[in-house]
Amino acid sequence: MKMNTIPSVKGQAGFTLIELVAVIVILGILSATALPRFVDLSDSAEQSALQGVAGALSSAAALNHANNLAKDAGLSTATVTDVNSCGDVVGLLEGGALPNGKYNVADTAISTAEGTSAACSVVYDSNGDGSFTGADINAAFTAYVVTN
Repeated sequence: MKMNTIPSVKGQAGFTLIELVAVIVILGILSATALPRFVDLSDSAEQSALQGVAGALSSAAALNHANNLAKDAGLSTATVTDVNSCGDVVGLLEGGALPNGKYNVADTAISTAEGTSAACSVVYDSNGDGSFTGADINAAFTAYVVTN
């Protein structure tokens, strides 16, 4: 004997409207919290680039000073560059100049005693007008006096 069977209801395919709205709300919340972190990273990039330039200047000054000490001790015949001001350190960089013209080192005189160190400053022209005002960012680097 055959029993009457009730046809089975097929499973629903797709998402309900409530599920789609929930996903859109979650994505909206995530984008609202994450987007401000990534929108304006230019300030952080400029500060990091400035720190890199300051580090390069410090390194160049230290290497020049080390070469001078080795030359004075008769251990080296390396070329040594005189450094009597903060601006002289720029000439020690590869290529002898700061990158892209947006950086400036004041040509401030430092001590005349060989081997002494001085704190110098490199400025980044953040607004690109070439004025190097107080609104621009700066970073410190160390210069060593070298005289031949």
